[in-house]
Amino acid sequence: MHIYKLDGNTMDIVSCPPQGVQKGDYIIVRDNAVNRSLIVQVTNIGYANIPGVLEDILRDSSTKNIDGRNLDFLGVKAFVDVIKDAKVFRCKIRKAIVNGRIDHDISWTPSRSTSQLINLTDREFLELIGLHGENAITLGTTKGGAEIAVNLTAIDGKLNIITGKKGTGKSHLSKLLLLSLIEKGGICVVFDVNGEYVNLGYGADYKKAASHEKIIVLSPGKRFKVTLEYMGLGVFLRIMSSVLDLPDNSAWEIRRIWSSLSQRSTLTLKNLRKAIESVLNNYVRDALIRRYDSLVSTGLLTDNPQEASTLEDLIFGLNSGGALIVNLRGLPSRFCHIVVEFMLSKLCNLLDRWVLRALFLFAEEAHLYLRKTYWEDIVTRMRHLGVFSTFITNQPDSISDSIYRQADNVFLFNFTNENDLAAVSKATMVDVETINVIARELPPHYCLALGRVTNDFPIIIEVKPLNVKTMGETRLFFTNAYEQKI
Repeated sequence: MHIYKLDGNTMDIVSCPPQGVQKGDYIIVRDNAVNRSLIVQVTNIGYANIPGVLEDILRDSSTKNIDGRNLDFLGVKAFVDVIKDAKVFRCKIRKAIVNGRIDHDISWTPSRSTSQLINLTDREFLELIGLHGENAITLGTTKGGAEIAVNLTAIDGKLNIITGKKGTGKSHLSKLLLLSLIEKGGICVVFDVNGEYVNLGYGADYKKAASHEKIIVLSPGKRFKVTLEYMGLGVFLRIMSSVLDLPDNSAWEIRRIWSSLSQRSTLTLKNLRKAIESVLNNYVRDALIRRYDSLVSTGLLTDNPQEASTLEDLIFGLNSGGALIVNLRGLPSRFCHIVVEFMLSKLCNLLDRWVLRALFLFAEEAHLYLRKTYWEDIVTRMRHLGVFSTFITNQPDSISDSIYRQADNVFLFNFTNENDLAAVSKATMVDVETINVIARELPPHYCLALGRVTNDFPIIIEVKPLNVKTMGETRLFFTNAYEQKI
């Protein structure tokens, strides 16, 4: 292999005869004269555009029908065939190596004539970039079979985005991250819109898995209810204003009623409704009644302390690591918004008072229950409070540009739509060309990992399987007869 062209951070390498290099592989360009090296990644592969190759191909095609005659009078066909197969590897310069250490300075130019080019194996590359550690979780393997184990510090305190088109393995990776964090003692909260996480406590054989006692499923309005007093005025007003669009003048009235009932220790659903009905202003009274009835109809609130729960008690039961799965499956859109608003507000309150130190939030298909105006609040304010979010979506354009620019890690599964790829390319940790070329060709359950999790080197990972009931499989009509249930 030899350097052919260098343009900015793009390097073209000629390989003749062609070596077994694939897209995503890494090559070391070592210039011994200056004791420096460049780490470059192959993003595209093509044939070398050599003058006369087309003429030679046409000549071969036209003489194939002439039998029994040797037209290679000079005996150069084998040599010419090697030249015709010469490859050009389009590469992106990722980092440099100076005095044996990885460096960000890639401003120097290696020698064309004396540089040594070495195709790294996956294991050699992972060892070179130091992608290992004692407190690590295994995500899967490279195409060459080398295990990818990432340090928890690359996940802890970070903003993660998992995206790709339907059926490529996004939710599978999020469940792997979730179970790995739980195993290490992390506290997680999951907004589960499709009921895909509710059986993570069971193995593939339907028996209880090791994580069974660490998985708590919350069914809002059924087995998960709270009292008005626990919800608190602040959360109640946020739900009324943000989700149910309560006008400001009506919000002041409900604040007055709440304070009055609370001072007399008579804050109940029945008394609150009765106080609302006594409001003199007809417009304010009607506005409050409609929204009160909408909130109560969800079943999230109760006056019975025996059936009420608190997030503190639930989370304290997971002191060695665990997850609260908020099952939103089958709930109306408005109800989902109410539940999510309640959970986020209460969790922030607990974190602000240091009742909780930090937690990991998994938002599956978050665009279905969060307005775009909420994203900034979740990523900025809650991140400082200790809520470390992972967004999972098959609609990358539902995530605002500022979120991509703040993302620490992106796990990109297969996309072919140009608009989807353009949305993901707004992330700052990789160039557009790498995303456009590699993401289009990723098979199912393979992802392109970008960011801190791979020490800022884009790596293709085959996500490892899980021996739990992951759910989320697409339901089919045409199945084997013995699988069909009527």
